[in-house]
Amino acid sequence: MSEPLIRIKGLYKVFGPNPQAVLPMVLEGRAKDEILAETGHTVGLNNINLEINQGDIFVVMGLSGSGKSTLIRLFNRLIESTAGQITVGGTDVMSLGTRELEQFRRNRMSMVFQHFGLMPHRTVIENVAYGLMVQGVDKKIRTETAADWLETVGLAGYEKQYPSQLSGGQQQRVGLARALCTDADILLMDEAFSALDPLIRSEMQDQLIELQEKLHKTIIFITHDLDEALRIGDRIAILKDGELSQVGKPEEILLKPADDYVEAFVRDVNRGRVLTANVVMKPPACRLTNENLDEALRQMRGKEHEYGYVFEDADYKGIVTCELIEDAMKQPDGETDLTELAEDMPTVHPDTPLEDILPASLEQPYPVPVIDEEGGFQGVVSRKSMISALSDVIEDAPK
Repeated sequence: MSEPLIRIKGLYKVFGPNPQAVLPMVLEGRAKDEILAETGHTVGLNNINLEINQGDIFVVMGLSGSGKSTLIRLFNRLIESTAGQITVGGTDVMSLGTRELEQFRRNRMSMVFQHFGLMPHRTVIENVAYGLMVQGVDKKIRTETAADWLETVGLAGYEKQYPSQLSGGQQQRVGLARALCTDADILLMDEAFSALDPLIRSEMQDQLIELQEKLHKTIIFITHDLDEALRIGDRIAILKDGELSQVGKPEEILLKPADDYVEAFVRDVNRGRVLTANVVMKPPACRLTNENLDEALRQMRGKEHEYGYVFEDADYKGIVTCELIEDAMKQPDGETDLTELAEDMPTVHPDTPLEDILPASLEQPYPVPVIDEEGGFQGVVSRKSMISALSDVIEDAPK
């Protein structure tokens, strides 16, 4: 496994006139409310430790006051930490001088803001190209690059418009194009879609997922919305009162909440919409390859199943039943090849939501095969495993 792109170790942020004097109280484990009452200082973050992999969408979520927006502003030192370390690709962000920090912000990280942050006196294309202008890129090149990104986010033709002439969703697309235009490794997105109405917000989430499949950026995404976090996040960190409650994949957060706070968050989530086939799939109970019909029957009955999944080498061919084989063996024209008997049945992809698998599962008595985009067999999803996941607890949940 490759090294994480971003490492955060022992990160603290105390707000107030003398945070260093208050930090020992935090280290002693004194309560946040107690420190505020006694010193007038607010503990924003308390001993945050995280690793973020390159190419991931890493979501940081929590309620108002949890510290999520404080955390994202420490990544590029828009605010300074009280203690701790942040390294990005081996660079110690905390040790950068003023000029080095400027270069780091220009080239390694871009930010997308909740309220768009567009300059009203500049046209759309000038807004998108602004980061390249700051970097000193030639006007012709930066204009062409900005136009390409506007086309990518669906705003070709809007180059000469001003932000005030655009809808909220269009303005946020401009903000996203501006962040992408500098080709920074890392995107910081602070409640980027929170100001949008639900339909536009859903469309922006779809676009972000679609773009990420092509670009493989490292995205730090801040939200207070668990549905949004579960939908777009590769991994999720949940903050409460400046402390980490849990870090994990969406299915881990959903199926194995670490404490009462996280459990309360996930209680009303539609699991069928979030959990996918790869979370609950298992190897088939009976896998048949080049056996003759007698051997195939023996294997199926040994597994106490009336069916089996047929493969030719590694290629999945379909499903056979004991009844099909018995009928074939009664025919006078000799032994039929097992693959000739294999019947097609509906299949799903690993990322298919369980709510979309249920109809196929109800139409047939066998677990549904899971096939990836290259046609490779991944496993099967049974009704039992889906019911277990959708009800409360899944066996062998991912670690």
